[in-house]
Amino acid sequence: MVGHVVALDCGATSGRVILGEVGPNQLRTATHARFANRPVSVRGRLHWDVLSLWQGALDGLTSAIREVPTISSIATDTWGVDYGLLRDGQLLGNPRHYRDERTGAAIEHVESMSSQAEQYAATGIQFMPINTIYQLAADAAENRLGLADTVLLMPDLFTYWLSGTSIAETTMASTTGLLDVHTRQWSDSLLDVAGVRRELLPELVIPGTRVGELDTDVATQVRAESPIEVVAVGSHDTASAVTAIPMQPETAAFISCGTWGLAGVELESPVVTEAARTGGFTNEVGVDGRILLMRNVMGLWILSEAVRQWERDGEAISLPELIEAASAVSDAMPVVDVDDPRFLAPGNMPRRITAWCTERGIRPPGNRAEMARCIIESLAQAFADAVLSAGSLGDVPVKTIHIVGGGSLNRLLCQRTADRAGIPVLAGPVEATALGSVLVQARAMGHISGSLDALRDLVRRTHHPVSYTPR
Repeated sequence: MVGHVVALDCGATSGRVILGEVGPNQLRTATHARFANRPVSVRGRLHWDVLSLWQGALDGLTSAIREVPTISSIATDTWGVDYGLLRDGQLLGNPRHYRDERTGAAIEHVESMSSQAEQYAATGIQFMPINTIYQLAADAAENRLGLADTVLLMPDLFTYWLSGTSIAETTMASTTGLLDVHTRQWSDSLLDVAGVRRELLPELVIPGTRVGELDTDVATQVRAESPIEVVAVGSHDTASAVTAIPMQPETAAFISCGTWGLAGVELESPVVTEAARTGGFTNEVGVDGRILLMRNVMGLWILSEAVRQWERDGEAISLPELIEAASAVSDAMPVVDVDDPRFLAPGNMPRRITAWCTERGIRPPGNRAEMARCIIESLAQAFADAVLSAGSLGDVPVKTIHIVGGGSLNRLLCQRTADRAGIPVLAGPVEATALGSVLVQARAMGHISGSLDALRDLVRRTHHPVSYTPR
């Protein structure tokens, strides 16, 4: 029996509301809303415009219900690490953006009580200044946590607004640096270190949990005439994306490429060795209890910021034309370290890349085409290094690399990743994150059944990737 579900998919730069039509031999999607996700700076602090995202979600859900009144469920996925503070069910302020530079002192405080190595042994999460544990510690130091009675991670905030039920979904919780990767429960010792009261965090649920029906006020706003179930999926967008990759995890690596590039392999158990920690690898929980051993690579953020800078300078940029010009560059371009912290914050990315090269006595790119080629070559090298290292650490002989997300449309990036890794690349599906959400919802609602492998087989039969052979 074919069913209809809705995926609310919010990435770090845009949001989408996607209607899925799913059955044993059917998997189709249609986009009903696409809206920007722009950070807002107020008095030097960077925030998410979460109410704008919520309105975009309501508009898209209204459109989807207008087309298919019998939608059975809805679920949310978002980027990782960020959260909202609530009291008595009310949001206390716009959630802070992970690129807001506020965790320096908090990092020192946390590490004075628990070293990076000790944190990694418990959580398997790589050190990054944006990690939730440091953000919450910063809030605790500013006495903001004392005002709240609930902390909801971003997708769980939308789940709460949709259903009225507070949960913490495990794939998102695993991005925080506060979830014990071995027990899949909150780490009481790390909560203490961060100054977070245990009662602030809801109980954990796994992907596929039916949370409750759509709130009556929301149902009225979106003109829902029949009950709609709110479902927890792999609410970290990477977890949902990997769910929809038609791969054989025993011999494949993945790259979920959007604003960030998450590159790695899927395993049955975490790898928390010193080599994994110093190599910058993170162990996040995936759907059906899998572990995603991967490295966070800066991703298309750098290219997007470069384009924004050129546009601020008065240039009209066509991304397809820019990539075509980059493809025609014949001179070897420098490979920069895309994970250099200078590339994390918004700003003049071409100037930063030029400075990085100049500091090392390397000729920097001389024009826009060369700058774009430099960025793509650098990302391709970072991706190749990450998947090969992940395969080695996880004992996975990588024979195929799957690239999904927006990066799968960048033919130059896909080809150069194949070239630099020396491994064939299969690109697509583009909307893997939404597909993963749709698949887990459909299984929870009884429209389809089977294991994670069965879900991937449905993707394999309905979506066909583009192949890139190493040159």
